[in-house]
Amino acid sequence: MVEDDLEIRTSAGTSDSVIVAPGRDGQWPGVIMLTDIAGIRPAFREMARRLAGAGYTVLMPNLFYRTARAPIFETMPDWNDERTRSRVAALRTPLTPEAIERDGSAYVDFLAAHANVSFGPLGVVGYCAAGSFAMRFAAARPDAIAAAASFHGGGLATDAPTSPHLLLPRIKARLYFAHAVKDRSMPAEAIEKFERALAEWSGTYESETYEGALHSWTVPDSPVYDEALADRAFANLTELLGSTLKQPQVRKHA
Repeated sequence: MVEDDLEIRTSAGTSDSVIVAPGRDGQWPGVIMLTDIAGIRPAFREMARRLAGAGYTVLMPNLFYRTARAPIFETMPDWNDERTRSRVAALRTPLTPEAIERDGSAYVDFLAAHANVSFGPLGVVGYCAAGSFAMRFAAARPDAIAAAASFHGGGLATDAPTSPHLLLPRIKARLYFAHAVKDRSMPAEAIEKFERALAEWSGTYESETYEGALHSWTVPDSPVYDEALADRAFANLTELLGSTLKQPQVRKHA
């Protein structure tokens, strides 16, 4: 397995990023992994390595490069601390829906052209706040993204005119959503609203709530990490990717 730190040019600057592949030589389906608000750190590198070990080349961009290079926080933040809330607001502010989609397109183009990525569709998976980013990436590049997943994603169905659920008509990917219980960022009524929108959509999807799982249960450095349920989440993710990123043809890169 190989892991490289690199930089990706976007229309707004340079995103310090990480790419992990099963080997230096060879090509595998590409997947974009989108971190939670705490950004690239050892726990997410571990998650990227695990997914690469299942046979994928995984790109993990710094979603918050407009504000700071990784690490975004030196230690796991106290979410109840006012300074943390101010920091999070600063990280979120530049990330308008339009900015997220432009970034997503840049990451898609970079990954599709990478020497360790085989010819064919890509996948994207987002965690926590980035669950909605995965949907925006899929909406921005329906030509390239065949699978999108969200784990404990927040704000997927709101009353705002920019709510992620309104993107569904633009998405062609197969979708998977795993929700937490008692999640303030995605309460039961929001899940119901979201699943109604999914049912009206013409695409293929699965949406489920993991009983006993709290927000961020899949991330190893989370205080509510649940290994058994995280393993279940990983199995569902790899099933989604395996069924959609079909044995693409190997291609020669320029």
